[in-house]
Amino acid sequence: MKSLRFSLAMLAISLSFSSLQAQDREVPYWATVRATELNMRVGPSAEYRVAWVYRRAGLPVKVLRTMEGWRLIEDSDGDKGWVVARLLSPDRGAIVVGDGLADMRADSSDTAELKWRVEPGVSGALGKCEDGWCAVEIDGRRGWIEENRLWGDGAP
Repeated sequence: MKSLRFSLAMLAISLSFSSLQAQDREVPYWATVRATELNMRVGPSAEYRVAWVYRRAGLPVKVLRTMEGWRLIEDSDGDKGWVVARLLSPDRGAIVVGDGLADMRADSSDTAELKWRVEPGVSGALGKCEDGWCAVEIDGRRGWIEENRLWGDGAP
């Protein structure tokens, strides 16, 4: 029984460490908001005032700088501020930008079947990008959206 508890404790520690380690990479890099509520502060400490509160897990952000458990991020609107590193995920995401609805198609072609139309501001998991199109999954719906309608793809 002791060895089982020890093994579980070691697994929990290694998972925590790997999550933090995934965030300790060369900047800039893409990440997504892990928490359902995330305070963006004006400085890298809980003592700084909150400038913005994100209330959507999966929202893509660009990490610009790292400092002792804190990350300076930029969002799709260009707002910048500091967040706690453990509340970010290394998973890639994208948000629909631009004017009007974006077509989500069955394949990476403007002649492929139209599956849905997606409003600007909707975000989802980002898959591979090729030939100007990116695979996305939004609320369980999968398809392809033109790369120029997404923020969070490409090199940070």
